This record gives sequence, C-alpha cells and structure tokens, in this order.
Amino acid sequence: MRTSSTRYRGRRAAAAAALGLLLVGAAGTPAQASTREKQWFLDAMKAEQMWQTSTGKGITVAVIDTGVDPSNPDLEGQILKGKDFATDQSGDEHTDYEGHGTGMAGLIAGTGAYDGGNGAFGLAPGSKILPVRLPKSGTAANEAEGNRIFNEALAPAIRYAADAGAKVINISQAASEGSPRVTEAVEYALDKGALLFAGVGNSGNKANEVMYPAATPGVVGVAAVGKNLRRTAESEYGPQVDMAAPGEDMVAACGSETGLCRTHGTSDATALASASAALIWSKHPTWTNNQVLRVMLNTIGAPTDGKKRNDAIGYGIVRPRIALQNPGDPGPANKYPLPDLAAAAATSPAPSTSAPDTGDASASDTAKAENSDDNSALWTVLGSVGAVVLVGALVTFVVVRRRSATSPQAAPAQQPPHPGGPYPHPAHPTQPPYPTPGSAQAPPTWHGGNSQPHPQQGPGPHQ
Repeated sequence: MRTSSTRYRGRRAAAAAALGLLLVGAAGTPAQASTREKQWFLDAMKAEQMWQTSTGKGITVAVIDTGVDPSNPDLEGQILKGKDFATDQSGDEHTDYEGHGTGMAGLIAGTGAYDGGNGAFGLAPGSKILPVRLPKSGTAANEAEGNRIFNEALAPAIRYAADAGAKVINISQAASEGSPRVTEAVEYALDKGALLFAGVGNSGNKANEVMYPAATPGVVGVAAVGKNLRRTAESEYGPQVDMAAPGEDMVAACGSETGLCRTHGTSDATALASASAALIWSKHPTWTNNQVLRVMLNTIGAPTDGKKRNDAIGYGIVRPRIALQNPGDPGPANKYPLPDLAAAAATSPAPSTSAPDTGDASASDTAKAENSDDNSALWTVLGSVGAVVLVGALVTFVVVRRRSATSPQAAPAQQPPHPGGPYPHPAHPTQPPYPTPGSAQAPPTWHGGNSQPHPQQGPGPHQ
C-alpha cells in the first residue's frame, strides 16, 4: 500500500510504503506557538520538571531507521555523522527516504528551536542522534525476501551503532522473522554496553504477528499506550512486550525543513522509551546498561491486576521522572535484568514472562498485571481528556509489514484506569536497597481542544 505525505511549508510528497516501520499514521500540521501544548505526552511525563535534572546531555542515541534529515530546525545541531546501509537508496544517512527516522529523532532529541522556541520538543533534548539508515525492504518481491533484506542490513547496523559509542539503540522497524546474525549483533551490542529498544508492532487489532527484533532476547520490546493508560488497539501484545510508553496522538518534528507531524504507533512509544533511558543515563553516567534498564523497571508504572507483568504493557509504563527523583539501588552492573537472555541460553522455546531481576528485593512488592491493558501508575489526566485538532492533510505515513492470515489470539481484557489521584509509588520493590520514591506530584491538566479520531490504516504492502 502506498500513500503520500503532505508536509506543511513546501508540501513535499513522499512515498510511504515500507516494511516494518512501526509508526502507523502521520498528518502534517502547521507549526505555531501552541506546538508544545499539543505534545501531551511531555506534560503527562512532566518533561519540563525532569529537564531541570537531566536533558539527556552526553548520551548518543542511535536511530536505526530510514535516515534522519538534519535540516529540520528542531533537530539542528542534534544529528551526528552516522552510516548508510541503504544501498538501494540515493543519498546517505542524512537523507530520509520515508520521513520516519526523522520523526523518531524528533521525539527523542527535538529542541523546539523552530520559531524562537515554539517548535516541537523531544523527551531528551540534550541527547544526540546517530543516524543509521536501513534499506527500503518493504518493496521486496515477497515477505521472505523482505525479511532477508531487513535482517541482513540490521545486523551490521546494530554492530556499527555499538562500535560508534551509542549508549541507546532505537529500532522502530520490524520484520516477521528474526535471524541468528541479528541475535548475535544484539549480544555484541549488549557486551559493548548499549541498550536496545524496539517496537513490538502495530497489528494488535489484526493478526498480532510476533515481530523482530522486539522479540529477540536482549532487546526491550516496547508497546504503546494512549492517554487513557490502556494499550492502544493497534499495539501488539504477547510475551515479547517488556514495557510501554505513550504512542497515541503524538506531535513531533519530522520530514524536512520545518516539518511537523501527528503520528501514532509503537514506533513513537519506542522513541520515548529510548529517550527515557537517555535521561537516566545522563544523570548517572557511570551506570552500566544493565543498571539503567533495571532502574527503569524498578520505577515503572506497573499493571493493575496483581501480577508482575502482563502481555499488554509488559512490566508497565516507563516513568523516567521517578527514576531521576529516587532511583534506588541500580543493582549488579553485569547482570541483564530481563529474563529473556537467560531463557534463550537455556534454550527456552519462548520468551519468559517471569519477573525481571531487581537485585535483592522481594518479588512480592512488584507490580500488578496479567490481562490488563491499562495502568494508572504513570500519570492521571484531570478534566476533559481530548485530543488536539491538528490542521493538515491526514495521511498514512508508514505501513506495518505483512501479517499472517491466521486469526490472532484474544487480546488481553481492557480495564478502566483508576480515577484521579496522586502520583503513586513505583510498583517494583520498595524495601531496601530500593527505596520508595519521593512524594506524589499533582498531574498536569490537559491543554487541547476537540478530539479528532485516527483513521483505520490499510493493509501492509504485501497483505
């Protein structure tokens, strides 16, 4: 399926069919003084409060994607020299052939510099972006060929990012099959001290096909939640889900020049998880990748139904503010906190759903979970919860790759979020050496107007 993206200021059309890009829809929207107000996820996560402590300065985030365009004013000075693995495309890693990679960079490191500071911000505006461009595998003759092209480029891309010094590796693309080379590259990157985040995919309301590299051991699989704290309908679910982040009605820098887009999907959620890691790592530069991830898990907003994790949001919704306020003991430097690496080493047939390693604390103090699509522990939105009406042509910006024709398993049951209340304590261990975080903070009120629903997306390019 192909669509075109109309960008404001220049109205540039771009082809938008690509294998495995996990950002589902984008609409061009004019930049104006209220751009920051439209970025509800920054208010909900209390970004400006966090920026008083950390902006992600000193942390490089690799964006393995479609390229990153450094001409966007909100990304000026944020984009490093990277590497181009897209031998099928003209230009280099600074040429974004879909606009998707630039959008991920905007969500992570946008500075809001456009129009004197009225542009779009990323969650970690002090971080830098290492662009690593992959080929356009969505135009392959069939799914198997697309998977081959994707994985053959992804493996060296991951190795390059780790060798280039990226602390965080963001992969908002996917294929329906993994590969031994990618698995080895992930292990290599972990050994080099990097953290890897990948979107779990956007066919949760369709085939819910397991996607890679999110399901690869050692990669943190990220799901998307909406303003109501529930898993979005499109966000895939299963044992590959490790955590969740906002991924609905997102506004961020994208495309080229003064591009601004409205998007949704697990791509966006992955970018925010990566940015969260950058914020924490910048504050604690001597921590290892394992310690940063462990603190993210220990301060996460866990599920609400009494278990350690569920298939909808994993161990919960990422909360970098709590991690910055009172992270507790980061635990062992050399022990990966999620169970999938150990399970893979033991030739486990499927990703484990057991608790992550949290050091010495008791598992009885952990989370709430299975079959819950929501979590009230990240933020509570007060008043009218409505999406902002964003001006611009509604487009399908990217398309998720082919799904299987088999019927998906039943989605985890929805639960309504708890009513408004104080910002709660983290769901993971709170007894020594994992102290309770600071006092509750009042959640922000919503800035916005009437809601505008997202369209239903069409089938993938091979479906």
